[in-house]
Amino acid sequence: MPTDRDLDFSPTGLIANPHIQSILVSSPLRRVLLRSRSAPLLAASRALLLDCGEGVRLHAWHAPAAGAPRGLAVLIHGWEGAGDSSYMLSAADRLYGAGWSVVRLHLRDHGPSYHLNEGLFHSNRIREVVAAVARLAELFPRPPLCLGGFSLGGNFALRVAARAGAHGIPLARVMAVCPVLDPASTLEAMEQGPGVYERYFMLKWRRSLRTKARLFPDRYDFGDLKRFRGLRDMTDFFVQDYSEFPDLATYLAGYAITGDALATVSTPTLLVASHDDPVIPARDLPRLAQPESLRLVATTRGGHCGFLPSAFGHSWIDGLMLEWFGAVAAAA
Repeated sequence: MPTDRDLDFSPTGLIANPHIQSILVSSPLRRVLLRSRSAPLLAASRALLLDCGEGVRLHAWHAPAAGAPRGLAVLIHGWEGAGDSSYMLSAADRLYGAGWSVVRLHLRDHGPSYHLNEGLFHSNRIREVVAAVARLAELFPRPPLCLGGFSLGGNFALRVAARAGAHGIPLARVMAVCPVLDPASTLEAMEQGPGVYERYFMLKWRRSLRTKARLFPDRYDFGDLKRFRGLRDMTDFFVQDYSEFPDLATYLAGYAITGDALATVSTPTLLVASHDDPVIPARDLPRLAQPESLRLVATTRGGHCGFLPSAFGHSWIDGLMLEWFGAVAAAA
């Protein structure tokens, strides 16, 4: 796997702390500032419902470029994130400002999409995301089509890239930021690290499940969701009671991208990870397949999807994504 050792993100001072990076990127104040900064993108965005087959529909926000587009950039948020998450708005705003049409795709049961499908979201629902990207390629056939994702969304983006050839999806470039590599390692990292991360995701997951139960009261009664001790306990319950997987280990292995999972990636793909990511252990990077199309950038700093040079400015990732996607747009 080609590794760019000259491309690095290594700020100094207090902002270099990985926990500050990871928490600040999703802070409420930063989100308010980004919503103000990205007002043109938000004003141009329209809801788009995508028929993914098998009765499944996914929701997206589509912002067409003001003039002739440089291409279509499809972005996927992380687990319990949404199209208006700070990291999504920051990247989308940078791309939109540079002349790209931008689609912010929601995974099932994220954003305003809880009512669209009766079945619950889980991380192995890759077929519907592949179908959604294929549908976007049909709706917007003018190339290039680029795909980006953050955290779990980066994991989905890479799995789509591995399946793009078999499904005739004309991806031009893919970029994954801090993607989940081995879910078992991520679960372990959150259990062993500062409790703020596990508490954060459990709080957001409970909210999502309560929303789902209100919309489908005849189907779901989850009881007291506060009874679960942690993410492992909670995930194990939902795997066994609400998925087709026999146990937690099988479920987690199902969406791991280690081993040969990325061997079929043929689209030029950039995977950006951070050695100090407190959620996605960098030790799993050598376990990835090594197709020539996959380029790895493993930075010194950045935390989890942070990469913030300053508290409230654009992420370093935004410029890198614009450059990575823009290279193919310039050649088109």
